[in-house]
Amino acid sequence: MIKELISLLAVYITLFLFGMIVLRTGLFQLGGRSLQRWMQQMTDTPWKGFIIGIIATALLQSSSVIIVMIVGLVAAKIIQFRHSIGIILGANIGTTFTTELLTLDVSSLIIPLLVVGFVALLIPKTLPFSLGCFAFGLSCIFIAMDGLKSLAFPLSSIPNIHSFFHLTNEHLFLGVSLGAIMTALIQSSTATTAIAMGFMNDHILHLPAGIAIMLGANIGTCITAYLASLGSGKSARLVAFANIWVNVIGVLLFLPIIDLLSMVTDFLTPDPMTQLAHASVIFNTICSLILLPIANRFASLIQRMHKRG
Repeated sequence: MIKELISLLAVYITLFLFGMIVLRTGLFQLGGRSLQRWMQQMTDTPWKGFIIGIIATALLQSSSVIIVMIVGLVAAKIIQFRHSIGIILGANIGTTFTTELLTLDVSSLIIPLLVVGFVALLIPKTLPFSLGCFAFGLSCIFIAMDGLKSLAFPLSSIPNIHSFFHLTNEHLFLGVSLGAIMTALIQSSTATTAIAMGFMNDHILHLPAGIAIMLGANIGTCITAYLASLGSGKSARLVAFANIWVNVIGVLLFLPIIDLLSMVTDFLTPDPMTQLAHASVIFNTICSLILLPIANRFASLIQRMHKRG
């Protein structure tokens, strides 16, 4: 029984990640090259980079993809390191659109999206293929979300897992660590947040613990950009370091006030999944807006801290 549940969990996580990749492929086919040109031409100020980061990440549904793209552009000396800070801050906000999307009830649209997407994928033209990727990938994501929600209660009935979640509810730092490790392993902060949403939906994880996991996921997602920066030159590594510090600073600021953030999101909506999605928006927006006015100073600080990096 336990092996079957763990296997199903692995299947749903894999399906979720597959859906994200397919969806992202379609969106990149439609606008990826244009986004690269925008980032080259419109990042001379932090505010411009900030807006581009939000738009690019909302379109491509992945902050990691955007940061890796920036690592490449900085390594190629197409944009300067200090001009990447605004994009990083914007990307952290843009990625929250995905978690908000996961809270929508579109169960009646899953099968039509799956069928339409599959048929469109068979058409050998860019626009239908891209739209097919979007529809097919989105349907896979929502199928995986339904699966994760259905597994939450059976998994929590296993004594060891139940005890672990109890500890996570009691010790929020454990939740941060769990979120960071899970995201580093599966390379998707959205997938980690989605799993937390599934357990919150059955009231197994409390809201503060879910927020702690979400905070940890923001740190864990930095591993992708760091790995991409290895061997890419000093400036490219500075982008990865800046991304790490942006998220670490944000988590350190919010960890002591998780209960306050829980109260705010609980006031906004009674739905646990939506609460976590809103918490992600609030966290990333506040952190980005705090650092944006001092983006150039922050860039100089990163350069001083990692001058040998």
